[in-house]
Order: sequence, then C-alpha cells, then structure tokens
Amino acid sequence: MHASSGASIAPLPALREAIARFAVVSARCEAVSLRPETSLRRRRWSRVTNRYVYGIVESGANLEFETDAVGGADRVYTVPHRRYEAVVSDIDTTEPEETDEDARRHDEVLREIMARTNGHPIVPMRFGMAFESNRALKNVIRGARPAFRRAIRDIEGRIELGLKLVTEADADVDREAIEEIVADALEPLAVKSVENDDFSDRLVLNRSYLVEESAREQFDEAVAELEDSPDLEDVIVQYTGPFAPYSFVDVTIGAR
Repeated sequence: MHASSGASIAPLPALREAIARFAVVSARCEAVSLRPETSLRRRRWSRVTNRYVYGIVESGANLEFETDAVGGADRVYTVPHRRYEAVVSDIDTTEPEETDEDARRHDEVLREIMARTNGHPIVPMRFGMAFESNRALKNVIRGARPAFRRAIRDIEGRIELGLKLVTEADADVDREAIEEIVADALEPLAVKSVENDDFSDRLVLNRSYLVEESAREQFDEAVAELEDSPDLEDVIVQYTGPFAPYSFVDVTIGAR
C-alpha cells in the first residue's frame, strides 16, 4: 500500500483543461506584448476627432490608404457629405505647424490621391486646413458647394506643371528675351498660366501652367526643346509636376 502525499492530484481531464486555459492566457499576453507599433499608433489616433483636409473630390471616390500623413498619422480616408467627399487624415491639433516635413507630406498625399482617383479632379486645399470634428467639416463643405462646383469644372481633366529658370552663377542674361522665348513655346499649349513669387535674384522665370492631360506629352516635349535651346544655355531649367492645380483654384475653407 502506497503512502499518500499531503497534496491531492487533480484528475487528468481537469489538469488538461487548466493547462489549456493557461496556454490561452499566455498567448494573449504575448500577443499584447508583441503588438506592432503601428497598431498602438492606430489606437492612439482612434481617439482623435480632428480632421486634416487635403482636398475635395466628387462623391464615389471612397479613398482609403495607408501612408505618411501630416502630423504623424498613417491613414488617409474620406469624409462624405452629399455629392462631395473631403480627403482627410486624423490630426491632434486644429492649428498644424507648416514644417518642411509636413509640407512635403501634404504634397505627396495629394499626388497619391491624384494617382488613385484615375483622373477625377481634386480641389486641393493649401496646407493647414484642420477641423475639430466631422460635423464642423461637413458644415463648411455645405457652405462652399458652389465654389467646389466651379473649381471642379475649371480643373477637370487638367494638371498643373511648374517651370523655373535659374541663371548660372554670375551669368548675364537677357531676361525679357528669355521670358518671350518661353512664352512663345509654352503658352499656346497651356489653358492658362500664372506667375509665382520671384524669391531669388538668380530666378529668371517662375511660372505654373494649367495643362490639359491630353496635352501633357506635347508640353513635355516643348520644355525639352527649351532645355536644348542655345538661347537658354546660361540658365538651369527646373521642370516639375504634375501637381494638383493649387495655383488655379481659389477656394479657401475656414471656420475650424
């Protein structure tokens, strides 16, 4: 006859059940401890109600994608209101600071929106449009509908391209002659153009052009010919774009 120990041994089925429960709890704890940083960020942003606006599109876009957004957010999506949708990301302030990094993110998100909407027009917002809630944003969209309608009509099927001409160091150039050469080459191919800030003594020309998407290739070729022109041998040609047509949209939404 065997001597019994002081502690009783649990029946085998009960022991198996206890081990199984322990394994489940351990797995859950491990999952929490190893949760990716992006998931933690998402939990943080889920509590934020402020919306940072990149632009307005017509309804049906249903955009949602992950990217490096303004203010450190990592998701861009739409807030619909009747026939329009605001393309937004979450942000923890209604007065974002225009750092170089966030200005770049703003532009890059707009470019991605353009690529994802398959040519559908987006009315771009300038940096800094943030609202404290979806309701506040929708109220502003409601009041600006006529302006959005006009803007979409003006930019549909069109893109913005930029051209800067910068002189080589110490180069002496005939600025008026160069401006005339460029105008003769590019103005007939553009719907319209606007002059931008002259922020440097070396800047000969700084213009933005609104161009039909169907004329993009022809415009590119005209710029390439200018780059090879002996008349412009003393200037550096900086050709950029396409951009959302900031320079040709006069819509400002406020009332944060």
